[in-house]
Amino acid sequence: QVQLVESGGGLVQAGGSLRLSCAASGLTFSIYPMGWFRQAPGKEREFVAAITWSGGTTYYADSVKGRFTISRDNAKNTVYLQMNSLKPEDTAVYYCAVDRRTTGGRRRPDEYDYWGQGTQVTVSS
Repeated sequence: QVQLVESGGGLVQAGGSLRLSCAASGLTFSIYPMGWFRQAPGKEREFVAAITWSGGTTYYADSVKGRFTISRDNAKNTVYLQMNSLKPEDTAVYYCAVDRRTTGGRRRPDEYDYWGQGTQVTVSS
């Protein structure tokens, strides 16, 4: 079965950095676009970033553009989210997800098929 396992979350001060990882198994990782989403308490899950199967094209929410970078290593079946200049409003549970239906860049959670369990990111002011 498909499994996505996120790691790398934690507590960081505003202005700091974290790198999230999402390790995938049970699927041919290298052919699928991937996405990162986040969900803060009391809010809907929102798009953060996405990447095509090759890593050649990336997409970002306006709120993270210029601060976050999505990348992937198909040899390691892993997608990453490098987060710099973190702000308190970035506090959320971060999830990775697989897009099995399109060529990538989708921004709605219902366009993704498999999800990880999430990793908590907390940014203190």
